[in-house]
Amino acid sequence: MQESGKQRMSTGISSLDPILDGGVPPGSVILLLGDLGAGNNEFVYSSVVNNLDPAKTGSLKGQAIPKEICYITFTRVKEDIKNEILLSFHGDGLEGMVNAIHFEDLSEDYFDHTVVPDEWYSHSDIFTRLQKRTGQEGIIVRLSKVIDSVKPGGLIILDSVTDLATQMSHTEAWNNLAGFLRGLQRVSKTRGITSYLLLSSGILDTSRERELADIADAVLLFRWEETQGARRQRVMYFEKFRGVMPHLEERDLVKFAVRISTTSGFEVSNIRVII
Repeated sequence: MQESGKQRMSTGISSLDPILDGGVPPGSVILLLGDLGAGNNEFVYSSVVNNLDPAKTGSLKGQAIPKEICYITFTRVKEDIKNEILLSFHGDGLEGMVNAIHFEDLSEDYFDHTVVPDEWYSHSDIFTRLQKRTGQEGIIVRLSKVIDSVKPGGLIILDSVTDLATQMSHTEAWNNLAGFLRGLQRVSKTRGITSYLLLSSGILDTSRERELADIADAVLLFRWEETQGARRQRVMYFEKFRGVMPHLEERDLVKFAVRISTTSGFEVSNIRVII
């Protein structure tokens, strides 16, 4: 049996897992920080779909696959995300794999204290909504309960931390969010739960963006860069990865060109070609 320190949780991305010796350490909280359209959403979709396809993951030594995939959304509806994944990829059995994802929609908790009309996001009757608001426990508490229900060894996607962070701009609310994420980082280790935190770059103040990066175990940056001939190229950086970064830097594997296809999804390529 592999030692726990050598075990890896598959990312589901066949061009990346071998570079990471099979995947990421179980229990990692990974911040996926990206420019608009640069690939962090496609990274998540590819990871989720491929990890549900037994033909595409779990074959490397010491590699585990998620026991459960829990996709948590705060503003988007489940069917919208499912349709986006189905439109992004081609493959046999894709719809069945997407239906195997466990979705948690916290949009009612998110929108309850905004100016958004109730009928835009809720299907509850007015009495149910008023009763729920009277006992409002807060979206962080609701989120904590959802995470507590995820099986050990599972994969969690928070789509997105941008939504949460922009709603919690006041100092006390921000401190609650940062404290929650530190707690998530801690409990993830004891339960072997891996988490992807989606965050759009350039929206939060730099200090707050860096605070979230400091909390996470790993930070993957998704950027657009100009190449020769002025062609735009997606690039992925490993800015930080506790316990893994030294091995990546020894092999000069911290920066990758990225391509996205309908057959393989998110792929890294041209290692060390982009300078």
